[in-house]
Amino acid sequence: MATPVSSGTRIRIAGRFLLTLAALPLAHSAAAPALVVIVNPAIGVQHLSRRETVDIFLGRYRTFPSGVFALPIDLDISSAERRQFYLLLAHRDLSDMSSYWARLTFSGKVSPPFAVADARTALDMVANNVNAVAYVDRAVVDGRVRIALEVSP
Repeated sequence: MATPVSSGTRIRIAGRFLLTLAALPLAHSAAAPALVVIVNPAIGVQHLSRRETVDIFLGRYRTFPSGVFALPIDLDISSAERRQFYLLLAHRDLSDMSSYWARLTFSGKVSPPFAVADARTALDMVANNVNAVAYVDRAVVDGRVRIALEVSP
């Protein structure tokens, strides 16, 4: 037989439940980096569309919309930023991306973006190479680069 629960206990339980639900979006947003695509300001690119960014990083085109050569910089294969970037923009997980690049590399058509160890290295490469383009957590961006695209779900 069920034990009766007082109304005060029910209110406390409901309150804890609502607080837990309210905290879930905060926990998720704290875990996921706020990604941005960055370029060197000297390249003259003010903005990249999602489609242009995907085309550059998937090797469809290796030029900016102006026709200037683009050098895409990937983060390390194990990084959360890389996982999030390809899921949001290309709708592919990392294993799909590995298969994609294996096929293209084997065919000799194009090679994958140059991979670096972390966001700071990617930032430095973009700051020091006018043709480089990379995605990083917004928190590491400084005045040496320009944000060309905000990557959001």
